[in-house]
Amino acid sequence: MASELPDPAYAGREYPATAPYSVGREKVREFAAAVGSQHPAHHDLVAARGLGYPDLVASPTFAVVVAQQAESQYVADPAAGIDFSRVVHADEKFEHHRPIVAGDELVTVLHVDAVTQRSSISMVTTRCEIYAASGPDDATPGEHVATVTSSLVVRGEES
Repeated sequence: MASELPDPAYAGREYPATAPYSVGREKVREFAAAVGSQHPAHHDLVAARGLGYPDLVASPTFAVVVAQQAESQYVADPAAGIDFSRVVHADEKFEHHRPIVAGDELVTVLHVDAVTQRSSISMVTTRCEIYAASGPDDATPGEHVATVTSSLVVRGEES
């Protein structure tokens, strides 16, 4: 028999928008270096502006940094039943509506789209809708920037 797995009742749950995430130039550069992206628009402000961007452009997978901040709400929710030490990342998809650039203030709304149990594992699909922050409190979603869809496998513990 498997130990407690994620609660399937969480499918369909939506978490409130996160506090704004400030995209900084050094974070853009560090992430690009970490993933081996040498495109000048990720590292050189003059090159990025020469290509028509207002600031450094984050590499496409940078959105995962913002998404993981939002996903932590679900993982840290004790009632959700996620034991992060038993999580294996299965898949991730990115849909960009516009590039993420340094200077952006981004908020994310997390959706738990599916929690499916099979024997001693659960498949969890989350969707993070990333928006430019707007409104008086900067936590109100504005322009849609990206969507990050993640699939996780959560293994139960055999007893």
